[in-house]
Amino acid sequence: MSADSVNKKEKMFPTYSGSNDNLLVLLSKTSEIICKWFSDAEKIGPLPIDINFKCSVPDEFGNPTDILFSEIESLIYSSFNPVHPGSLAHLDPPPLIISILGDLISAGLNNNLLAHELSPSISLLEDSICKWFSNKIGFPESAGGIAASGGTLSNLNALVAARNHAGLETDQNAVFLISEDAHSSFIKCSQIMGLGKNNLIKVKSDNNGCMDILELEKSIKKCNEEGKKIFSIVATLGTTIRGAIDPIESISSICKERNIWLHIDGSIGGIFAITKIPINGISNLKFANSITINPQKILGITKTSSILLVSDIEVLKNTFTTGLPYISSENNVLNRGELGIQGSRPAEIIKLWLGLRFLGMQGIDDILNSSIVRRKFFENNLNKEKYKLCSGPLHIISFIPKDMNKFESDAWTLKKRKILMNNNIMLSRPLFKNRYFLRAVFGNYNTSETHINAILKLLD
Repeated sequence: MSADSVNKKEKMFPTYSGSNDNLLVLLSKTSEIICKWFSDAEKIGPLPIDINFKCSVPDEFGNPTDILFSEIESLIYSSFNPVHPGSLAHLDPPPLIISILGDLISAGLNNNLLAHELSPSISLLEDSICKWFSNKIGFPESAGGIAASGGTLSNLNALVAARNHAGLETDQNAVFLISEDAHSSFIKCSQIMGLGKNNLIKVKSDNNGCMDILELEKSIKKCNEEGKKIFSIVATLGTTIRGAIDPIESISSICKERNIWLHIDGSIGGIFAITKIPINGISNLKFANSITINPQKILGITKTSSILLVSDIEVLKNTFTTGLPYISSENNVLNRGELGIQGSRPAEIIKLWLGLRFLGMQGIDDILNSSIVRRKFFENNLNKEKYKLCSGPLHIISFIPKDMNKFESDAWTLKKRKILMNNNIMLSRPLFKNRYFLRAVFGNYNTSETHINAILKLLD
């Protein structure tokens, strides 16, 4: 092989013998750009000033790295910046630094969690972390889990497993129940599973945004009368609008009495269950059959980081095992591509593992506690005579002025959101109960009381 060929190869792929100096240079340059972008966040704001980013498509002969780095910088500076303290619109906190390294390691290893032989150490890592979480919430020794690219996939894995466990895979009368304030992704899950609109039953919520138990019992009775077969009831641990928590203890009793699979969508609030932070409504999770937890939504584990935990790992095996005929497997070795819908998966568990190891339980408690402290500070200082508040025990709050009709409140939220954005404060504008609200999510560790006071001043 000629010197030119070797040089070109080293610029394309890591070398198996040599220094990999070219990779070090590229990593260093990329890190410099990202770190500068973080440092520039205060003057740029949550959203980019220039939104005219243009994507250059591949050409015939490729481009040198100096041109690509110019485009990389343009891409980065045209992106949403979660590091800014005014980034309070969504469940997208600043990235935990050690978690960024986890993404780098995952990309560098390029292992595949489809099969044990393609990811020997990481398969063990994922299994261990899922069992650690299971133990923390009180699941039995038979428990385990699987990571997935987002809460929607984790919830979908759970629902498919629940339907399979009930023996209703092809039954057109199979239904599952959620609260009317549950995440909209359950509609998507229902469609993917081939269920019609009448197979997803929405139960009314009470004035606190929690599933109404009396309404749940009415819905179950109606399903029985109509010959519908319930394969799962979904309890939400942290709704998107107000962070409400469904009455899990009561729902679990109903599920146990009727032998119905209880799934908890803890995408938002499930992470609180591994701590000793006193949160009203987080109890008896150990009686659930499955729970989704998304550490990406508040701990700053870089996207994506979602896990599904089940009380009996055999249910996932029985649901998703195909045999992987093209993989050579040793006896008693579990290929983790047989535990969920996804086959090939990156080693995303590394960044969660590093984040948990770096923080420890005290660090996790600090992040979670601080988010609730910020929400309480905002709520306690917001004029309650002026505003209608929708909040719960977590770190989310939505609000609109009282005594406004739909058109007035919709116009007000548009106007106020624009004023806030002009001051580098980003709140979201969700549609709830047929009208728009402003919503603040206080999971940004960089947000201080000074920033919150600035929001309150602009609102009033």
